[in-house]
Amino acid sequence: MHRRRRTALLLSAAIAAAPLLTACGNDAHPGAAAVVGDQRITVSQLENRVNEVREAQRAAVSDEAQYAQSVARTGSLTRDTLHGMVLDRVLHQAAEDAGVTVSRKEIQSMRSGLEQQAGGAEALETVWLQEYGVPPQRLEENLRLQLEAQKLAAKLGTDTSQPEFWQALSEASKKLDIDLNPRYGTWDVQKSSRVDAKTPWVREVTAAGSQETA
Repeated sequence: MHRRRRTALLLSAAIAAAPLLTACGNDAHPGAAAVVGDQRITVSQLENRVNEVREAQRAAVSDEAQYAQSVARTGSLTRDTLHGMVLDRVLHQAAEDAGVTVSRKEIQSMRSGLEQQAGGAEALETVWLQEYGVPPQRLEENLRLQLEAQKLAAKLGTDTSQPEFWQALSEASKKLDIDLNPRYGTWDVQKSSRVDAKTPWVREVTAAGSQETA
């Protein structure tokens, strides 16, 4: 299945274009890339996540030149990965506060539907790696993130591109009192924006089991 056609199967938009969660960082937690609530994201954990992506990228290409191109396309991988790890926890907190849960069955259903659209499990893993920097072993973790976002937005009577959704995440962000190590960027609660950070791999995707219309 052609790459352009595969990526067209993903419904665009929403979280990547919306304001990002924010908080002010300092050096109060040596060895931590970030502190989210009572949980630390250590530099070692962050590096392990980045290595997972790099190893998957290397395994997916046939030569060093292609691998170098993959690395060049994801030059901000460390900061993007950290932002994703923080966003995951903040979104989970917002969903929990709203009484939203996601079951294993729902994740499997979404994955099955996306695999059908993408042309198989391997094709889906390739899309998530190439487009969103998510390695195969983190795919279902990311699908849970998508489902939590969708269900939270539905609970709020809105969608993930609207201020109401991001206000709920901002409230969860404040509740968790995020402390980001400045070496990975700057977060600002008041502006709900982050410098030098993107989450292009967070997307609203088709509901599990939906029919391919592309």
